[in-house]
Amino acid sequence: MKDLKLGVALCGSFCTFAAAVKMIEHLVVDLGIDVYPIMSNNAYEISTRFGKSEDFIAKIETITGKSIIHTIPGAEPLGPRGIIDAILIAPCTGNTLSKLAHGLTDTAVTLSAKSLLRNAKPVIIAISTNDGLGINLQNIGTLITNQSVFFVPFAQDDHINKPFSLISDLSLVPATLEAALEFKQIQPIITKY
Repeated sequence: MKDLKLGVALCGSFCTFAAAVKMIEHLVVDLGIDVYPIMSNNAYEISTRFGKSEDFIAKIETITGKSIIHTIPGAEPLGPRGIIDAILIAPCTGNTLSKLAHGLTDTAVTLSAKSLLRNAKPVIIAISTNDGLGINLQNIGTLITNQSVFFVPFAQDDHINKPFSLISDLSLVPATLEAALEFKQIQPIITKY
């Protein structure tokens, strides 16, 4: 995977940003992957109780050595010009999941994914959504049938207090990437959290 040019996109599941930054660091430092960081508008602009947006942006740009792509014009050339070989959306919110399932491209993340899908390149999704076993289950079902879409294995993160919530196990990102690059879905897709 050392020659891999990977788009890594973050959506607004702010509670997972610290883990996502560690994952990006592992991909770049330990695995030698050339990461192109991408953020949705909300992920790029909103500070929350989980941290300031400018702090996450600074960390990600320092790790990758690249400016974060956060606009539609910035994302548009990624697929057509062959800038990236695959994209990992981690975290992928229910909102972004829904947009991908219905072909909506109104953020840098969704346009980046679409630009790869139209060229049959791998789109890897690490979901983090409170309604994955609710209304968004149909969107998971829609996307899982696409031969270019692959899921990082996921589980219920709190089946008692949030029975519809799903989150991917980011420690399985490298194995999922390896399989996805061969157009295979890592198994089992549903795991223990």
